[in-house]
Amino acid sequence: MSFVNYNTKEINCKIVYYGPGLGGKTTNIQYLYQKTSADSKGKMISLNTENERTLFFDFLPLDLGEIRGFRTHFHLYTVPGQVFYEASRKLILRGVDGLVFVADSQVQRMESNLESFKSLESNIDEHGYNLKKIPLVMQWNKRDLPNITSTQNLEKELNKYDVPAFEATAIQGIGVFETLKMVSKMVLMNLKSGI
Repeated sequence: MSFVNYNTKEINCKIVYYGPGLGGKTTNIQYLYQKTSADSKGKMISLNTENERTLFFDFLPLDLGEIRGFRTHFHLYTVPGQVFYEASRKLILRGVDGLVFVADSQVQRMESNLESFKSLESNIDEHGYNLKKIPLVMQWNKRDLPNITSTQNLEKELNKYDVPAFEATAIQGIGVFETLKMVSKMVLMNLKSGI
């Protein structure tokens, strides 16, 4: 699904942050953008909807090196979390190379997490992709708040594909880069096996 540009010797990979509304997808992307050096990133683009934003930016991770002489660019996207933006979510998933599911750890948000994950599975299936073959990382966000569910319960309820998972407090940057590094590494491993 990655786009390979043979003229510029670049591979472009798309990573999508998916999850319930107000779960921390935007906070993840904003933190990554703020902490990425200016010479390694493009401009942040924000598409505002009535209640939420879809963010996008691309960056060149200098520490990941090259794959057979090709530089790797990652394009990071968030999807709107609200159910009534389903068409936007489907569109953003087109051509996805890696996924981060950002779950809200608050007990009262479990139903929203489950609904959003079912939406992800359905949308991936509609594109003809196999979720078992797409690099996926789970992020248990908002671990700093009171009234959170245990990571064991999050694993049981949401991590049915037994993929890597990270605890996070995105607003403080805790777990944000670890999550991105893991999904990036998984995407690169997929690329290397396919080239």
